[in-house]
Amino acid sequence: MNILLIEDEQSVSSFIKRGLEEQGNTVVQAFDGIIGLKLACQDEFDVIILDVVMPGMNGIEVCDKLKNQEGITTPILMLTALGTTDDIVTGLETGADDYLPKPFKFKELLARIQALVRRNAFIDQKENQILKVQDLEMSLKSKEVNRGGVEIILTAREFKLLEYLIKNKNRVVSRTNILENVWEVDFDLGTNVIDVYINYLRKKIEHGFSSKIIKTVIGMGYIIKD
Repeated sequence: MNILLIEDEQSVSSFIKRGLEEQGNTVVQAFDGIIGLKLACQDEFDVIILDVVMPGMNGIEVCDKLKNQEGITTPILMLTALGTTDDIVTGLETGADDYLPKPFKFKELLARIQALVRRNAFIDQKENQILKVQDLEMSLKSKEVNRGGVEIILTAREFKLLEYLIKNKNRVVSRTNILENVWEVDFDLGTNVIDVYINYLRKKIEHGFSSKIIKTVIGMGYIIKD
């Protein structure tokens, strides 16, 4: 693994670096938040280990800039002597993926890192997934949809609705199911918004093509079949 270690205490940084390199990892060190931020934006890393209390720019600020401004998805493990609940919540709310209070055992640090890498790999695999039905394909990573080689432009809501229908293909999904999973509400909106969006989708993915994809099951809901 390629790991970025942003830690201002050189003794702690050297201890972590030595232990990680003994496990076969490559470790790049930064001793303040400003340099750490630059390195994180310039190169690709599997994990970023980030101390909170540092000169120049603290770890909370670095994490916020990386996750919320730069859009970096690299998992971040925060290290700090500030171990109160409020401190942990603040770190996680800025986008940190895990939080390890000092002092810690190296075995625990290593286990946390490995867990973050496994979880990130699973997320990447999920996001890279290509969903298919008949001659229609949709990429969950690029948010692109095409049918028979023709690009189809969908709104975010239309994309989410189509994704839900395809993931549940060959199974009837009710309007209640759609409300809960696409609109994320557990009550009837009192409108025909679902029917309207189904019609939007049909016009975009079926118009001009020989076969229909979305079928209505009267009194039950909708279904997509292979």
